[in-house]
Amino acid sequence: MHSQNEQIDVGFACTLGPAVLTGHCGCPPPAGSAVAPLCALGTLLSLLVPAQAARSPDCGGILTPSGLSYLAEVSRPYAEMVLRQDLMDTRAPDLPLGSPKASRDQISSVQVADLSLSLVPEAGLRLGIEADLGIVPPAAAPRLARLSILADLRVDLSPDGDLQLTTSACRPTVEEVQSAEEVESKSSSSDLDKEINADKICLEVSKLLLLPNEQLMSLTAQFPVTPSCQVQYLPLAAPVISEEGITMSLQTTFQVAGIAVPLPVSPVPFSMPEMVSSSPSHLTLALSEHFYTSLFFALERAGAFNMTILSPLTTATMAQKITQVGSLYPEDLPVMLRAELRSSPRVELEEGRAALKLFLTVHIGAGSPDFQSFLSVSADVTAGLLLSVTDTRMMISAAVIEDAELSLAASNVGPVPAALLEELFLGTVREEVPVWMNAVLSEGVHLPHASSFTYTDVSVMIHKDYVLLLCNLKLQARHSEQGAVA
Repeated sequence: MHSQNEQIDVGFACTLGPAVLTGHCGCPPPAGSAVAPLCALGTLLSLLVPAQAARSPDCGGILTPSGLSYLAEVSRPYAEMVLRQDLMDTRAPDLPLGSPKASRDQISSVQVADLSLSLVPEAGLRLGIEADLGIVPPAAAPRLARLSILADLRVDLSPDGDLQLTTSACRPTVEEVQSAEEVESKSSSSDLDKEINADKICLEVSKLLLLPNEQLMSLTAQFPVTPSCQVQYLPLAAPVISEEGITMSLQTTFQVAGIAVPLPVSPVPFSMPEMVSSSPSHLTLALSEHFYTSLFFALERAGAFNMTILSPLTTATMAQKITQVGSLYPEDLPVMLRAELRSSPRVELEEGRAALKLFLTVHIGAGSPDFQSFLSVSADVTAGLLLSVTDTRMMISAAVIEDAELSLAASNVGPVPAALLEELFLGTVREEVPVWMNAVLSEGVHLPHASSFTYTDVSVMIHKDYVLLLCNLKLQARHSEQGAVA
């Protein structure tokens, strides 16, 4: 069992903003082993911080009861490993049951039969663990006992604003399992209760959930979008715990070259859409229209949409349509298009449709490396967007240019009719702008996620003003010492 557990990497995040919750959310696994899947719960619950003025959510998520059940399922092997390591560690001076002395009972085996996580609406969560203990008395036949643990989980904030996931109540009980023939000859369960160190057991439950003193990977880490642009998700308020699940609100922030980008203010505060019925998916994510607009705004600030496009035209072929071009360039040179955004891009979400509006200024010229522009064109482009999810990344690509309008902005070669501009450059804009966009967005945009968990069975539904993602969680197997990538 131990070697099997070692193949799982389940690092998790428990930091809020720049503060790392060392001492409250670490994972100290045995040497060579991985950290607990249950810690992912700490990640999802780490989305807790006092609301701040002038901040509003632009995305969020709901961890459903199905998601909690999955976290409990994948956490059971690790819970067994933690309890086994501690309860069977005869070197410890304060064993919960028995002692290293030969006169006391020894625990020879620990097997977690059940681990459950359930919602306590408006209060928190409840963890239940059922474990079978093999007991070896000093001078008697081995016997079995059932250890039951019920723990209520509470999320607090420290005076510094750090998250503290604690057990507000912990109730360990033990009952000896006896056959009918052994009832009179064996000790009663009350004898075992006397040897249970309740404080120690609750400490183990807390360790299972909080696992202090381990270097953490932060959910609020900066995920790269491009080499110079990073995205970060910041929690805004305590989650709402209800029968439907754990609802969380997040605000997206971006940094370009290490400097925070002041994003435009959302005209309408975003809130998680109400679910019509309970979802069988583990997690529901909602991304507002403002989330996508902020993304492209940050990419604009990073210069990601400053394009250089080689036109199929040359100065000689253009001179056939615009004679003054020939006088500027006596020798035949390739014509280049250099485009930049003259206004911030805008995303529009309608039922079943996502589109991006780009407002470009395209400088047309020749010469390398000394580029010299002789025309400037305003190009307003609407591109349809395709949205999907790969692993934990939102993949965005331009499907097709739905609409493009060209108009003359400046000219060193005299007036140029709009029809001629479209004849010369519209085809190139339609073909090359999506290619450039897709190259910029090829790596996708990381969604908020718990380390070492990926998203599977994702359904992407585009609605007016927001995109809804229904997805299941999947624990990634560890294939190397480095483990899975967050």
